[in-house]
Amino acid sequence: MIKKEPRNQVRLRRHRRVRKHISGTAERPRLSVFRSASHIYAQVIDDKTHQTLIAASSLDAEVKGAHPNGGNVEAAKAVGKLAAERAIEKGIKEVVFDRGGFLYHGRVKALAEAAREAGLEF
Repeated sequence: MIKKEPRNQVRLRRHRRVRKHISGTAERPRLSVFRSASHIYAQVIDDKTHQTLIAASSLDAEVKGAHPNGGNVEAAKAVGKLAAERAIEKGIKEVVFDRGGFLYHGRVKALAEAAREAGLEF
């Protein structure tokens, strides 16, 4: 009998495969996305120095006040906009998008499009 691999292991394998080719630098850091059932998180990371330059999530006060349910598309749009604003404040205009092994659909897509509209280029 063939056993099905758990969904999260499939995602992690996909994430490792993509990360072989995607890396953030000081000039063009990596915008990494993680989503759970109830929240979504975004980080801009410089992989050369192993530093998180900015972070935003649906748990931040600015987002949580307007969107108490952090696990929906509207909260993801707010997190994408907040992440882009924080990155631009630090002088980061271009990033490499890392979807974290998640499909580019739904909340991940909403976060990415909101970040693009707010001024990030990727």
